[in-house]
Amino acid sequence: MHNGMKFLLILLLSGISTFSYADKYPKNPKVNILNYQFRIELSDDTDEIKCKTTIDVRYMADGVQVLRLDLTKASEALENKGMSVSQVMADGNELSFTHEGDELKINLPAASSLNQRSQYTVTYSGVPVTGLKIAENRYGDRTFFSDNWPNKARNWLAVVDHPYDKATSEFVVTAPDHYQVVSNGLKVEETDLGNGYRLTHWKQSVPIASWLYVLGVAEFAMQHVDDFEGKAIQTWVYRQDRDAGFYDFAEPTKKALEFYSDYVGPFSYEKLANIQSNSVSGGMEAASAILYSEGSVVGDRNERWRNVVIHEIAHQWFGNAVTEYDWDDVWLSEGFATYFTSLFIEHQYGQDAFMDQMSTSKKRVDAFHAENPGYTIIHDNLEDMTKVTSSQTYHKGSWVLHMLRGKLGDDLFWKGIRAYYAKYQDLNATTADFIREMEEVSGMDLEVFFDQWLYKPGALVVDGTWTYDKNKKAVNISLNQSQNNGSLFEMPIQVAFYESESKKPILETVTIDKEKNTFSLPVDFEPTKVVLDPESWVLMDADFQKKK
Repeated sequence: MHNGMKFLLILLLSGISTFSYADKYPKNPKVNILNYQFRIELSDDTDEIKCKTTIDVRYMADGVQVLRLDLTKASEALENKGMSVSQVMADGNELSFTHEGDELKINLPAASSLNQRSQYTVTYSGVPVTGLKIAENRYGDRTFFSDNWPNKARNWLAVVDHPYDKATSEFVVTAPDHYQVVSNGLKVEETDLGNGYRLTHWKQSVPIASWLYVLGVAEFAMQHVDDFEGKAIQTWVYRQDRDAGFYDFAEPTKKALEFYSDYVGPFSYEKLANIQSNSVSGGMEAASAILYSEGSVVGDRNERWRNVVIHEIAHQWFGNAVTEYDWDDVWLSEGFATYFTSLFIEHQYGQDAFMDQMSTSKKRVDAFHAENPGYTIIHDNLEDMTKVTSSQTYHKGSWVLHMLRGKLGDDLFWKGIRAYYAKYQDLNATTADFIREMEEVSGMDLEVFFDQWLYKPGALVVDGTWTYDKNKKAVNISLNQSQNNGSLFEMPIQVAFYESESKKPILETVTIDKEKNTFSLPVDFEPTKVVLDPESWVLMDADFQKKK
């Protein structure tokens, strides 16, 4: 879909559900940034960067008089770090502006008109406070690596620093010629300037959110690993880590790309690069160019870093291609990437490995809930960006998707996922949008399900017993919700009846929706055992046994 249509789509579809939280960022749907071109000069003599950012804008309404961008201003409070703007130009004319704190406000020469296209160039320089790490790597070599998550791009880039406004981008970087430069998209130019500097131009033709813009400048070893649907798979590691890095990142990148393309939908981007860096501690899912901790390269393809690679590739679909419209819905990125990591592991490494992932996630959910019993996955008008994610965003978010899959069944779950991705690929989505797609595909009313697991705190605790009535040939089951915070859940739960260990059990489903729940289920034989939730579809603690 054309980039200019995304705001119309969001305005039409967002906020029509009862779920309508929003973070505090000053969104302006009257302004649609189409493209940024960042012309950046880097040096070995200073940490100061020089930047000329050209911004292409479409106005979605009449009457806009000020264009607001995020850019951290240099100040004594920041030890004179930050950016100083020297000039703003449009159509050959200099524009007035104000720059205070993190806000750059450009006064337009005339109020906007509907569908007006304009271009502005902002010239500035300074030493980044954060967002672009200029430092030695573990070998003592000088490097430059971005670290924009979640809203740190403003420390070195003049942007709308929020996921609701996605744009294409270009990085045109002039740096000393002993460096190589990697960024989003495709490299369209590399020219030695003859003065000890090299110009490198990367162009990202698919719109993405600001935290996904990436820059890596170092003395790299680069490998073309393979192709996927005509798109390059690359590895970029420190030159000293060539052999170990090429080995580590060769797997399982292509297999993960194939899985998500087959099960979810098309890969959006023009390449996929795995990049060693010193700016992140784990992985950062920058679109088409993923950053990993420099410690990720060890040369043994260990399971921990293998799973980080899978997680960051999953983000190329969820978080990157389909991006949350609002930080309150960040689980649409992290919860999805966590569960879809587990789904690839199930596909590639088997059911036992998958259940190990889900068991580990449950332990983290339980530990976090014990310390934070009032926490909800969906934020309520988030203001403090240091709290944008938590362990629950990842792990409880993952379990919500797992429970949804259990409730719908595999066929409807995957059909809904594909429909959601197809509608919102390269756009923004809300939790309400996701719920709507799953309801339309399944024909179910899922409001209660999502409300209790996303918008309310609490954990399901079940105590239960069973007995067999030989006369009625029925199993009588009692299930009590015993969580002590006043919450009540409505959940379908499978029950397995075993006649013997050698026979497959009979499976039935009961739905608990009260504090005390009783069921009588016809069973022709007296079970040797009855198991609650035998396939582990429900996030709960359960004590269930035969009544003595």
